[in-house]
Amino acid sequence: MRTTRLLALVWLIGLLPLAAAPGAPDAFDVVWDSPSADHHGSMPLGNGDIALNAWMTKDGDLQFYISKTDAWDDNARLVKVGKVRVHFEPNPVAMGKAFRQELKLGEGSIEITVGDAEGKDAFHRVPLSGTAVRDAVERVPTDQSAIHHPQSTFRLWVDANDPVIYVTADSATPMEATAFVELWRTNQYELAEVQCSDVLNHPGKPQSKHGPTIIEPDTVLTDQRDRVGWFHHNIKSVGPQMMAEVQGLTDFNQPDPLLHRTFGAVITATGGERLDDLRLRSPRAKSHHFSVFVLTRHPSTPERWLADMDDTIRRVEAQDFAARRAAHERWWSGFWNRSWIRASSNSNVPPTLASIVPTNSPVRDEAAYVSQMYHLQRFITACAGRGAYPIKFNGSLFTVPLGPTEADPDYRRWGPGYWWQNTRLPYISMCASGDFDLMRPLFHMYADELLPLCKYRTRLYLSHDGAYYPECIMFWGAVFSETYGWTPFAQRQDKLQESGWHKWEWVGGLELCWLMLDYYDHTLDREFLRQTALPFTREILTFFDQYYPTNAQGKLVMHPSQAVETWWHCTNAMPELAGCIAVTERLLALPAELTPASDRELGRRLSAKLPPIPLREVNGKKALAPAEFFANKSNVENPELYAVFPFRLFAFNRPNTDWALTALEHRWDRGNSGWRQDDIFMAYLGLTDDVRNAIVGRARSHDAGERFPAFWGPNYDWTPDQDHGGVLMKTLQAMLLQTDGQKIFLLPAWPKGWDVDFKLHAPQQTVVEGVYRHGKVQSLRVTPESRRADVEVMQRINEL
Repeated sequence: MRTTRLLALVWLIGLLPLAAAPGAPDAFDVVWDSPSADHHGSMPLGNGDIALNAWMTKDGDLQFYISKTDAWDDNARLVKVGKVRVHFEPNPVAMGKAFRQELKLGEGSIEITVGDAEGKDAFHRVPLSGTAVRDAVERVPTDQSAIHHPQSTFRLWVDANDPVIYVTADSATPMEATAFVELWRTNQYELAEVQCSDVLNHPGKPQSKHGPTIIEPDTVLTDQRDRVGWFHHNIKSVGPQMMAEVQGLTDFNQPDPLLHRTFGAVITATGGERLDDLRLRSPRAKSHHFSVFVLTRHPSTPERWLADMDDTIRRVEAQDFAARRAAHERWWSGFWNRSWIRASSNSNVPPTLASIVPTNSPVRDEAAYVSQMYHLQRFITACAGRGAYPIKFNGSLFTVPLGPTEADPDYRRWGPGYWWQNTRLPYISMCASGDFDLMRPLFHMYADELLPLCKYRTRLYLSHDGAYYPECIMFWGAVFSETYGWTPFAQRQDKLQESGWHKWEWVGGLELCWLMLDYYDHTLDREFLRQTALPFTREILTFFDQYYPTNAQGKLVMHPSQAVETWWHCTNAMPELAGCIAVTERLLALPAELTPASDRELGRRLSAKLPPIPLREVNGKKALAPAEFFANKSNVENPELYAVFPFRLFAFNRPNTDWALTALEHRWDRGNSGWRQDDIFMAYLGLTDDVRNAIVGRARSHDAGERFPAFWGPNYDWTPDQDHGGVLMKTLQAMLLQTDGQKIFLLPAWPKGWDVDFKLHAPQQTVVEGVYRHGKVQSLRVTPESRRADVEVMQRINEL
């Protein structure tokens, strides 16, 4: 790490190129020079399954909320595991002492230093990396710059390989440290406000007719000798059986996903002394070491959970601590070496902390700022993307209470459910970044776990084969109560959901097919293709083949249909039609020896039946249309451009690009925040200036109420909005590199004035790495070398 920082200093005088040590993201670390007032000044941290919101206050308290991807409570809410506060005495964050808190991306840790070991200026300020300084604790200037302030160093990290959080402290002078367990689910109480996807939500009523949502308390461990801890044990299951009865799914054999789920944590400390059930003290010393072990078991009993926790602690602590730390750092080093995009608009001053400033000030280097936001979003995704369930678009694992108080740390706008159109956006950039491991929880839930249920539901509701995926589902596959409605299944003529927002919206299955085929094309994982991608694609295409009738010309009449949430009454809606065209093309392009003859026949049969892409006329020009017929506009999406993204039937390199350009120019709704996809459309169509303006604006629009610069939102969803960051990542990648079959297009929408060094992934296990300076590619490395011939540098576009 010292070598990397030395190189950074050399960069500043322009003696070396932009590239640092491979993949090193040090220039994009977030550094604060003052403690935070409350949880709105938290930094994110995690290991893919366990995540933290962490902050330090002026009182000398290091605090963090703990989240976990499978901490579903009795009411199917994804709740916090709990909160820990570590208090240090005497207070190290004393008035007048220098303070530095750094999110060290390369190490997956937070490091806080207080004091000045060399007695230098105690008020030297490190640049605030894109922070909202509203909640920074101001310090009163004093004339103490020449006074020696003994330095204390605090480190916080979540082990990349084990379910444990580490807090260490080292100080020049002895301190006492006490860990406090701070819980809020201490008594049974009624939830004051239900969200859209809460299981008891009933349209038009404050609570469902099935009664209020009752939150159960956590249980604090007792008789633990030298440790403290707590757990939440689901003593009931609210939702799964009730929803199955209403939705006609009681005969589908599915284990209860909530009952007896148990999650919690145990805190240990080197030489720790248990003061009571909620406090663990590390005696006065120059060094302190706390470990917080976090575990979920389902189904389980409290006794079984505690026994499993004991086994986990023994297993982890049997390993040498230095070896654990080294393995943790190796994981993060490997992660960052998979890919990177480091851009700068000034060749002589590459991205450094000095080029990145608060979002309420002018950005000195737009390219460097966008690059930092790209890397921070990728870090956030990695911190929450390797667990048992997919990333929650509405806050991921990093939600915090609404106001300055901590009344309800479990609050999450839009609730616990999964909307596919939102869920996909954190995942659309992962193939290009090489983060294939982060995609597996998405595939596991939607395909491995839920495909049998979706096939069953299709046969039950529609009396034919195949599978459709409702837009809005709980993690076990039931449709939201608010969406499906409360009318009992046996009393329905129409077995589909009652809500019109998603009634005929079935593009999700096709998009997941597309994403799976992307995964296969990039990894060439034949086992995944055989066991997951092809079986899933087969059922989705079978649904469309069998559901819609054909007309006299033998073409499908896709009616009733709707164009996502925006146009409710459609014939041949663009999203599903473009998806069927694109997925059948990719299925038939697979090697014949890898695809069963029956799948190829299905693809050919459906392809032959598909109607043409819908068009409309605007000022005498042809433009992509939302559907052949469309009416009843209800939202602000642009479904006509789904033929550009996600399905890429139209792009800068494809025929009839003008149809897409006209549609984009005359789109009904515009925007570059939240789940809006205009930025990606622009990149795919090679609109360099437009996409540059869009992505810079997106990168600057984080939640003004949060200190961390990549906590976007609330936008349409909730903070931190993973859709906003997901679109940012995909857009920056698409500006730099796009693929189409064998072809790899380099710099299709990249601003000429932005220098960049990059490493990205392409199909056929291809890695493209290069340096672009002064409007020209200065170096290019393609692995394997045989793929270099498929790379086309888009100089024509970059010379505009």
